[in-house]
Amino acid sequence: MSEALINRLVEFAESGNQQRIVLNGVTHQGWIMEISEEALMISTGFAEKSGHDAWLKFEDLTQAELYFWDNQNDLWVEFKI
Repeated sequence: MSEALINRLVEFAESGNQQRIVLNGVTHQGWIMEISEEALMISTGFAEKSGHDAWLKFEDLTQAELYFWDNQNDLWVEFKI
């Protein structure tokens, strides 16, 4: 993927306290843990037993809704890539 897209995804990962990605009706909410050349990994849940890691391909993220939690205003803010 392009360096510009990877830079935007790094910016997304560093935005807010948590990130939320809605893709094909499935919500992944948690923390971006890793960004590779083709995908990002979001870790969800608050404990190993209830959480899971999901790899989401960059090409799929173009169809996803991205949000980050704004601590100052206590609300989810949409993020455009």
